[in-house]
Amino acid sequence: MSFHTGGLVMLSEMLDELPRSEKNIASYILEHPQEAINMTASDLGKASSTSSAAVIRLCKSLDLKGFQELKIRVAGDLQKTEEAGFRDIEPNESLHSITEKMTFNSIQTLRETAEILRAEELEKAIKALAEAENVHFFGVGASAIIAQDAQQKWLRIDRNAFAFPDVHMAATLVANTKPGDVVCGISFSGQTVEVTNIMELAKSKGATTISLTKYGSSPVTELADIRLYTSATKEATFRSGATSSRLAQLHVVDILFMCLASMKYDETITHLDDTRAAIDAIRKY
Repeated sequence: MSFHTGGLVMLSEMLDELPRSEKNIASYILEHPQEAINMTASDLGKASSTSSAAVIRLCKSLDLKGFQELKIRVAGDLQKTEEAGFRDIEPNESLHSITEKMTFNSIQTLRETAEILRAEELEKAIKALAEAENVHFFGVGASAIIAQDAQQKWLRIDRNAFAFPDVHMAATLVANTKPGDVVCGISFSGQTVEVTNIMELAKSKGATTISLTKYGSSPVTELADIRLYTSATKEATFRSGATSSRLAQLHVVDILFMCLASMKYDETITHLDDTRAAIDAIRKY
C-alpha cells in the first residue's frame, strides 16, 4: 500500500463539496497536475485566482498535513499508468461483459481506498483497537453487515466485540462504555443519523471513536477521534447492496484485523487454531 498517491482521487471526490475558492484550486490541480506540483502555495493561489490561504484551507479540507503532502500525493499519481474510470452495466449486456466490469470496478475501488488511507490514522486505530477492553462496531443497512463481519473476526481472536444492528441495543451497550473502549461508526455516506447519534453518545462517555466513511467531511467523521476513509467510488446506477463501497469497507476491516494479528502473531494463531478446532468438532455431531 502506498501512502504517496491518491491526491487526484481526493480532489475529484471532494470537488463538489468544497467552497468556491477551494473548488477553483482543486479544479486547477485536476486540469494542470504537472504544473501544480512545481508551484508554491502562493503561485497556485495566483494561478487559480484565489490565494495561498485558500490553498492551505483546501489541504485542511482534504484532511492532509499541508500543501507538501498534497503535492507528493499528486506527483505519485502522475507516475501511475492511466486507467479507465468506473463502468456501469447496460441493458441486456453479456455475462462476460458484466463480470469484467464488476471485477474492474471492485479492483479500482480497493486501489483508491488503499491510496487515501493515512498511515498515521491507521496506526492510531490499530493501537486503540489493540488496547481496548471492549470494541463496538455499529452500522445501519449494508454497513451493519460490515460491523458483523468485524465482530466475527475480533471474536475469533478472543477480543470482546459487539455489533448489534438494532440501534436500541447498540445505544444500551455504548451507554456503558468507558475511556479505553472503542466505538467504530461505519457509514459510507457519513450522514447516517443513527450512526451519528451512537458516535455522539460514545464521545460523551469518553470512549475512543473511529469512523469508517467515504472520503470527506461528514457528521460521523466530525465525531471521530480517528478517521478512516474508503474511496467514494463512482458507484454504478445499480448499487445493489452498495457493491463497490461494501468491498472497500470490508477491505479496511481486513487491514485492521491483519495488522492487529501481526502485532500479536503467536497469540492470534493460537486463538484461530482453537476456534477452528471448536468449529470442526461441532460439525462432527
